[in-house]
Amino acid sequence: MQSGSKQVECPECGASNRIHSKNCRLCGNLLQQELAKKPRVQQQILRRTDFMAASRANQKYTRYLVTILLLIAAGFGYLAGWTMQVSAGAIPAEANDPLFFVSHWGLIAAAALLAISMIWTLISFKRADRIIMKMTGATLADHSRDAQLHNVVEEMAIAAGVPKPTVYIIETDAMNAFATGMRPERASIGITRGLLNKLNRDELQAVVGHEMGHIVNWDIRYATAISILVGLILLMSDGVLRTGRYGRMGNRGSSRNSNGGGILVIIMIIFAIVAPIIARLVQMAVSRQREFLADASSVRLTRNPQGMISALEKLSHETVKFENANRATQHLFIVNPFRNFSENVSSLMATHPPLNRRIQRLRNLG
Repeated sequence: MQSGSKQVECPECGASNRIHSKNCRLCGNLLQQELAKKPRVQQQILRRTDFMAASRANQKYTRYLVTILLLIAAGFGYLAGWTMQVSAGAIPAEANDPLFFVSHWGLIAAAALLAISMIWTLISFKRADRIIMKMTGATLADHSRDAQLHNVVEEMAIAAGVPKPTVYIIETDAMNAFATGMRPERASIGITRGLLNKLNRDELQAVVGHEMGHIVNWDIRYATAISILVGLILLMSDGVLRTGRYGRMGNRGSSRNSNGGGILVIIMIIFAIVAPIIARLVQMAVSRQREFLADASSVRLTRNPQGMISALEKLSHETVKFENANRATQHLFIVNPFRNFSENVSSLMATHPPLNRRIQRLRNLG
């Protein structure tokens, strides 16, 4: 179905796409049916409809993601070492150019930062759930006060065939929820007090089912890796920019070396500005289809699509601001706590599909 001369409407979620688009920008649905016979496209369709295939794909993408972000960290290290070597005048005698040469200082710094990043990644994979819970201000849910929540989480864990996640409460009137944990056996679910108070049992069950869907589909490992590593890159970027602002590394040594060092400082500062943008785009690239898949997983677990639809409708009308929201973890929540994008925003920058599209797709499931 076409809308105007330059748009085509997705038959599954209703989103508008460019006329020559192969897949829907929001739900990933195939728009050109003649491509469905291609093996690669069939694999993509399988990952959108098969929960086990989706979890395997997420595990593979996690490895790719970690590799990309570790390479960015190593690039920071090489540029820093290269700049310091030129600024100190320690240019190898065999270098044909005083600026462009293989920097041994850069290689050492890159190896050091790569090692630090890998160690930090391993530590994060072990303790990411605790780190994220502290960032959001979550505390363990009391069994007596929050008995209904514990019962619902246990029901959904049984339905999903995984151990019951640890249950946390975030004391805020804002409505939101998220899940974290590197493996289903070590997963945790966080629910805000506002969501617990404002949803009925069916709606609460649907939201918990959504988060359980993220857990069984291994979305959490992928999203947590993004959250931790992007934060590390942002930290390194901030350090580089502060050094470039206050360190004046290019002002030492001979005039020729100073000029070379100044050029490298500029290059490093540009990299420090661009790298977080790239890292953020990688973060936003946590597929919006994972949200659609988690919504569908909730319906599969609860057998009640209306519960998820009703919960999303209430979330769409929420006006209370989530004070503990953090941009490094915004993609983990069932709805973006900043609510700073609409369905017309660039798909590169959106962390979630628009709520009205998610609701429409759930209605289309029937």
